Amino acid sequence: MLDIDLELKQGSFILQGQLTLEQPVSGLFGPSGCGKSTLLRAVAGLARPTGGHIRLDGVTLFDAERGIDLPAHRRQVGMVFQDSQLFPHLSVEHNLLYGFNLLPQAERQFTLAQVVELLDIGHLLRRRPRHLSGGERQRVALGRTLLASPRLLLLDEPLAALDEGRKQQILPFLRRVRDELRLPMLYVSHAINEILYLTPYLAVMEKGRVLAQGPFSEVIRQGHVLGLARSLGLENVLRVTISRHEPDIGCTTVQYDHHELYLPLSDLPVGAETWIALRATDIALARHPVSDITIQNQVAGRILSLRRIADRVLVEVDVGTPVLAEITVKAAQDLGLAEGEEVCCLFKARAWHYLGVAGAQ
Repeated sequence: MLDIDLELKQGSFILQGQLTLEQPVSGLFGPSGCGKSTLLRAVAGLARPTGGHIRLDGVTLFDAERGIDLPAHRRQVGMVFQDSQLFPHLSVEHNLLYGFNLLPQAERQFTLAQVVELLDIGHLLRRRPRHLSGGERQRVALGRTLLASPRLLLLDEPLAALDEGRKQQILPFLRRVRDELRLPMLYVSHAINEILYLTPYLAVMEKGRVLAQGPFSEVIRQGHVLGLARSLGLENVLRVTISRHEPDIGCTTVQYDHHELYLPLSDLPVGAETWIALRATDIALARHPVSDITIQNQVAGRILSLRRIADRVLVEVDVGTPVLAEITVKAAQDLGLAEGEEVCCLFKARAWHYLGVAGAQ
């Protein structure tokens, strides 16, 4: 378990991080500049808080009141950065063994052969970093960190410098680390799809503060997170299962809670679980199902709440899972919408977007 309650000041920026992470893998999500990387650096011992404490599995890494500040090399916390930070004058093999050779044999959790096989980097061992692709460098950096036998693995936007194709090559290796090594991980990113590929548990940060933490589907709906969720188009997120593909008409059918939705064609295999997202402004409401209309995703639900914000109304509807629809005040009044009443939610197929394969823990 990672227990964080700290304050850290850097110029005019103030980080106030309060986190209790009990899941094997957790994500730290938020826009660029919100303090995610600074929080990780404090945990790793690379940035000194001005107050508070950091504890890992009951061991105090930092405590301002008690005057405890373990140096980075004694924390047994491994960190992988955006830039691989490999030693350019060393071969891949010697980069991998750098921290490993400094450890007493009794403290080594993994062998070189085990990590090389896990990350599929055996063919790279004699190369120098300048002869590696960006994705290969990150795999080597991950391997070097693993061979230092950390108790906790911190990943600071490790895929940020890679294009989408390279990211999709690296993510399966991170999932293998999660599943085969069972090493606790805290993954930082402003790309929610990367986090959800590894874990459904995360903390959300904004402007130096942790807004909420827990399962993603619950966190993203909390009132104090809603503003950030709306800015990112994440007001409505569903975990669904791919049912079938119809390439000839460009359609993928997904299922959630016994409902079917028709979405744009996906390349995910049938049976895969994934997250899909929809903006609140892309949901229309009707009193009854509507015929002779191009919107084919129509799901009946019950109104849980209505909240007026300026000239708009946020309507929360239970359709097997709560969703938020944003409509005009006039529309709400004309339809006479009220809490507890039945409505039909209309979802345009192409308004949904995939967030990536859902990660299980």
